[in-house]
Amino acid sequence: MASNILQQYTVIVDFLGKTLGPDYEVVLHDLNPDHNEIVAIANGHISGRSVGGPLTDAVLKMLTSKAYQTKDYISNYKGITENGHVLRSSTMFIKDESGKPVGLLCINFDDSRFIDLHKKLLATVHPEEFWETSSMIYKPASASVEYTPAEPEAITENFSMDIPSLMQKIFEDATVSLTTPIDHLNQTEKKEIIQKLQERGMFQLKGAINYVAKRFCCSSATVYRYLSELTN
Repeated sequence: MASNILQQYTVIVDFLGKTLGPDYEVVLHDLNPDHNEIVAIANGHISGRSVGGPLTDAVLKMLTSKAYQTKDYISNYKGITENGHVLRSSTMFIKDESGKPVGLLCINFDDSRFIDLHKKLLATVHPEEFWETSSMIYKPASASVEYTPAEPEAITENFSMDIPSLMQKIFEDATVSLTTPIDHLNQTEKKEIIQKLQERGMFQLKGAINYVAKRFCCSSATVYRYLSELTN
């Protein structure tokens, strides 16, 4: 049933990509646990992704917080490509008859081409000295907004090319405030990191247990035990 639903959306991806134009990336994600990947994409040059690419960190957080239970979509949040372009992103939850999410339809708008045109236009009417110091220069907003389940709109999405890169990004975000080297953390500190990783949807990714165990210099069984203790 889920595959039939998504099959219909592959046509929509192609349609929207051609209708909206090259500044809009349209992406269809399959949320089947055996896949969890991009199954259709239009204008993938915007983020550099292609079919087979992984979910994003923001999507994993949405799914972990069960945002789909109260929302049909989340619109106009910030996405950041690997080359630093800031996108305006929106995600719609594709649900089955029971309300379970089976896929995601995402649209990411890249306005960098229009920003360049804006700069060129202003440069034609202002002297160079003014242009170099002018506050009129368009500057994208800071990308430091932190997502919490209580505020699903306050999202910053990072587009990773593959699952190892995504796991690395999630792990680094969860440990960025550490003052102690990871291999010197005590058990309580490791559990706190495990909880942060769980909230960020890390353990929905295949291979996440082994990745975290390697970073913690411990066994996979230990990571499983920490997760079990957090849920009990």
